[in-house]
Amino acid sequence: MIDALTLVLASSIRLALPLAFAACGEYIAERSGTINISIEAMMLGGAFSAVLGASITGSPAVGLICGVLTGLLIGFVHANFSHRLTVNTYVVGLTLNLLVLGLTSFLFDLVTLVPSQVSVLAIPLLADIPVIGPALFAQRWPAYLVWLLLPAIWYAMYRTRWGLQMRATGENPSAVDATGIDVNKRRREGLLLCGLLAGLGGAYLSVGEVGMFNQNMTSGRGYVVIAAVIFGAWTLRGAMAGCLVFGAADAMRLALPALGVQLNPQLLIASPYILALLAMVLFARNNRSPSAYGKPFTRGLP
Repeated sequence: MIDALTLVLASSIRLALPLAFAACGEYIAERSGTINISIEAMMLGGAFSAVLGASITGSPAVGLICGVLTGLLIGFVHANFSHRLTVNTYVVGLTLNLLVLGLTSFLFDLVTLVPSQVSVLAIPLLADIPVIGPALFAQRWPAYLVWLLLPAIWYAMYRTRWGLQMRATGENPSAVDATGIDVNKRRREGLLLCGLLAGLGGAYLSVGEVGMFNQNMTSGRGYVVIAAVIFGAWTLRGAMAGCLVFGAADAMRLALPALGVQLNPQLLIASPYILALLAMVLFARNNRSPSAYGKPFTRGLP
């Protein structure tokens, strides 16, 4: 029983990690008032670029960097189209999602990708703690970056002038503009950071969790990240809880057949997404989003 619990817990955390990286970035973007639909493209592009970079160089670490840079590039494109050229951000996001899906599928058939995976780093003594030790302290080494990212993002958003400006941009962009701060510049910065972190999440999915790239391997995980941020009431800890809920549901989907529980295969595949939607409906309906959430800003207009 303890072994099964340890396995499910470890799988839940492992499957939640790519989402957690991306959710850190989505949290920043959404607190600044931007709904980043293109996070799916950022994760998928990062996943493909990571395996491609690792195949060319033979280094999974270089692959991770390639994934991060690809996510950053997609964030740059989205930021400039939506917050500099004032193109509808939803249209830009959906277009990028379709573009990256088609491009990665085309390149997948065109190039030869070599399986590559980062190594496991077990922390001495801590990894031997029953149940939670293997789940928390025997992960592949990029997973530990989450422990650095969470306090760093919290500090940046709540203890720095930049973070105050980002949050104010999502609440009252007109007041922020009146102080001389460029609202759309802050929102572009949020999208760039989101691209960087979502690219890392996609890269971790391919060269960390799976070790290879498959067509459309993110399978809507970017949209789940958006749901996790909303489910978490636009708080960092809430977004992480949302990612863990999805990771646990995905882990149970994989574990139940192994435990002899027979359920409809299509229902099992859909269950993590259904659970994410139910959680969002049940827990997020009374929570207040940033006042300017999803609203474009044009200087001089109310």
